[in-house]
Amino acid sequence: MRSVKSFLAAGAVTFISSMAFAADMPIAAPPMYAPAPPADFGGWYLRGDIGFSNQRVDRLNNVLDANNTSSVQNLSFNNAGIFGLGAGYRFNNWFRADVTGEYRGNSQFYGTDRITYPGGVGTDTYHATKNEWVVMANAYVDLGTWWCITPFVGAGIGTARVAINGFTDTSIANNGAGALPGLAFGDNVAKWNFAWAAHAGLAYKVSPAFTVELAYRYLDMGDGLTGDLKTFDGTNSVFNPTTFKHITSQDLKLGVRWNLDSPPVYAPPPLVTKG
Repeated sequence: MRSVKSFLAAGAVTFISSMAFAADMPIAAPPMYAPAPPADFGGWYLRGDIGFSNQRVDRLNNVLDANNTSSVQNLSFNNAGIFGLGAGYRFNNWFRADVTGEYRGNSQFYGTDRITYPGGVGTDTYHATKNEWVVMANAYVDLGTWWCITPFVGAGIGTARVAINGFTDTSIANNGAGALPGLAFGDNVAKWNFAWAAHAGLAYKVSPAFTVELAYRYLDMGDGLTGDLKTFDGTNSVFNPTTFKHITSQDLKLGVRWNLDSPPVYAPPPLVTKG
C-alpha cells in the first residue's frame, strides 16, 4: 500500500514539474490571417505618351485642276512631336480600353506639282505648316506575358482637328510667251474629321502599378483644307481653296501607364514571445 502511495506522489510531482516547465517556454502567437491578394484582373489607370510622326498626304486638289491635262505631285511633311494624356480601365488579363487626347505639333509641308494644261506647262511649289488635336477611344487585346513583357494590338476611333496654316502656292507658267510667275496665299483653316487608328506594341510591367509601352500606330485623319487662295493684292478669279486629300501618319510612341488599383502588399506578422 505504501508503494502505491509513493508511486502516486511521484507522478503528481512529475506532472506539476512538467506544467511549470511548460509555463516558462515562449509562446508563439497564433498565425495572423492575411487574405490573398486580389487577382490582377482589372482596374483604372492613367496614361501619358510622347512620340513623333511620319506623315503623308495622297495629293492636293483645287477647283482649277479641272483645266489641267496632267499633274505630277511630290509632297512631303517633316516629322513632328506627339504629346498625349488619357485614362482607361483594364477589364481582365487580356482586354483594356482607354480614352486619349493628344496634340500633334507643327509639321512643315513642302510640295511641287508639274502641271500640263492647254497651251503650256507650269510648276507649282507649295509651303505650309500643319498641326492637329486628336481625341480617340481605343481598345486593346494583350496577347500574353513573358518575362514581364506583353505584346498587344488594338484599334481606335475618334476625331481629328486638322489645321493648315500659312499655305502659299508659287507658280511659274510657260505658255509660249515666256515665264509668268505668280504667288497665291490661303487663309488658315482648321477642320474636324472622323479619325481611326490601328495599334501594335510591347508593354513592360516595371511594378504592379507602373507599365512602360513602346508602340506603333497607323493614324488616318481625313482631309485638310486651306482658305480661299488669293494673290498678294487680295484678289482672285474664282473660289479655289486647296484640299489636302487623305492625311495619314505612322507614329512611334513611348508611353507609361499608372495603375490606380494596384493590389496591397501584406507584411508578415511580428513574432510575439512571453518571457
